[in-house]
Amino acid sequence: MRRSEVIIERTFSQEDFDRFASLSGDDNPIHVDERFSARSRFGRPVAHGLLLVSVLRGLADRLAPGSRVVDQSVMFPAPTYADEAMRFRAAITGSGNDDVTINLEVSRAGDGAVTCQGKCRMAP
Repeated sequence: MRRSEVIIERTFSQEDFDRFASLSGDDNPIHVDERFSARSRFGRPVAHGLLLVSVLRGLADRLAPGSRVVDQSVMFPAPTYADEAMRFRAAITGSGNDDVTINLEVSRAGDGAVTCQGKCRMAP
């Protein structure tokens, strides 16, 4: 029987943000510069959205192994900071002939605030 939900917890460090910036080429100071981000509305560096989405994509693959993403939408209602335990969740919410719809969510383990949410549709 196919799994219908996967949840993991992960804590990213500032070093993780810096490495992702180096690998992706996205070195926006909001992610890697403490002085710059201290003056932003976030008050400190925040995770790259695609870093979070990459983890969620891995969870979606556990639910629909070997499938490809054919449609995806995400939004970031709150920031994700370094050194905070985060809960990553992917859950199948529907299926068609060949595809599945998966809800995606990242939330702070401490207070439950959602920092990334969306859905994807996957097909073989």
